[in-house]
Amino acid sequence: MLSKGMTTANTLCDAIIAGDRASLARAITLMESTRDDHQQEAQALLAALLQRTGQSIRIGITGVPGVGKSTFIETFGLYVIKQGHKVAVLAVDPSSTRTGGSILGDKTRMSQLSQHQDAFIRPSPTGGSLGGVARRTREAMLLCEAAGYDVIIVETVGVGQSEIEVADMVDMFLLLLLPGSGDELQGIKKGIVELADMIIVNKADGDMAIQAKRVRADYSAALRMLHSSSERWKPKAVTCSAISGEGIAAIWHDVGEFGRMMDDSGELQRHRSKQAVSWMWKEIREMLILRFKQNPAVSAHIQELENAVQQGEKTPTQAAQMLLELAAPNGGVR
Repeated sequence: MLSKGMTTANTLCDAIIAGDRASLARAITLMESTRDDHQQEAQALLAALLQRTGQSIRIGITGVPGVGKSTFIETFGLYVIKQGHKVAVLAVDPSSTRTGGSILGDKTRMSQLSQHQDAFIRPSPTGGSLGGVARRTREAMLLCEAAGYDVIIVETVGVGQSEIEVADMVDMFLLLLLPGSGDELQGIKKGIVELADMIIVNKADGDMAIQAKRVRADYSAALRMLHSSSERWKPKAVTCSAISGEGIAAIWHDVGEFGRMMDDSGELQRHRSKQAVSWMWKEIREMLILRFKQNPAVSAHIQELENAVQQGEKTPTQAAQMLLELAAPNGGVR
């Protein structure tokens, strides 16, 4: 529950600017609330902080299960903090479509990073949001930036639609791979590889070191045949060991080089402007669906028509058309 007196925009705004992590967490909770009054307060808070945002490098990280995302993020985050930065991790956990529950275990998996005073880790349930990304992840990024975190990491649920969602809200997209997983690009679609600004072959240590180098070489060759979405940056494949820390410094150097190159060319600002417009249209779609379902005439017949579709009595298109007619000013079931 959100405490009274702590949900007002003015109260939270000052505390967030001062770098209070507890207030930042409450602000994100407020942002994630579906209550209308909470959403009004949250949007007022974000508007008040908007001028303090945009001064970070936003990094998306994905990879197949078992690739070591959490270990990589912790090792990478601790290294970046040692370089004088503040790191925020928005780790999105999958919500159960049956119970609505989620694991929310990233703070446990990143125990050292979560305890650092210059780090902020926020595990958030997807809540069934399309793409496996919490609906308010974008707002959470801005709140973290306003609180002084200049490196924002968004960890995806897994390989799938979530990659497209995350790539549309970050500056740089990292794809983590495992060595020795066959010749089929580990089941990862070409489209996901095309999204990556950097491919990182993790666990490049011990007996896997030679294999990891071979995988890196294969992906380096593959990247040369793919069209880059950036005018300046050419995606690359590298290796690292999140356990030993080998390769982490080089990856951070490449992230910095990417940021400088994109910023100097003006491509970063153009990219973020396009993302903002895309975000607006995503919000419109989400709001329209929500308001549609809340329409009394529609809500009264949703279950009936869903049952008709399940039983094969109506096609999905017929049922959709009937619900849309119900939502119209003079609509009625025909």
